[in-house]
Amino acid sequence: MRTASETDSTDGVLAEQLLRLTRRLHRIQKHHLEPLGITPAQSRLLRLVSHYDGDEPPRMADLAARLEVVPRAVTTLVDGLEDAECVRRAPDPANRRVIRIELTDTGRATLRRLRNARTAAAEEILAPLTAEQREVLGGLLNALTDVPMERSC
Repeated sequence: MRTASETDSTDGVLAEQLLRLTRRLHRIQKHHLEPLGITPAQSRLLRLVSHYDGDEPPRMADLAARLEVVPRAVTTLVDGLEDAECVRRAPDPANRRVIRIELTDTGRATLRRLRNARTAAAEEILAPLTAEQREVLGGLLNALTDVPMERSC
């Protein structure tokens, strides 16, 4: 049986490994997104807007809440994606004071290229693993990401 000290040490090592992997994932993803002229944050926002495709387009406040960022950060991301003609701001027909963010045809095409870039980044990260190891890793990651967040004061 492991002591509390050994558990703390193992957990600390695992936490450091996860942080290093996260940084590596970010670097590799950024490398694969650079040719598209899209940052990882813009990629995330574009994917989020695409989830509303067919439904009522999201408001800036909806995007900020889903991304867990301040509205100003969303404004900057939308500005960049609008400059790239991936999204457009459109007034809400029911309330002209509300601005909705719509995906454009260019945005849809960019999403397809983004998916290819993300697949290439994933292949690069996962290259050292066998198919069986990937399956085990997927199960472990699901176990970690499907845990409900603890509520604390």
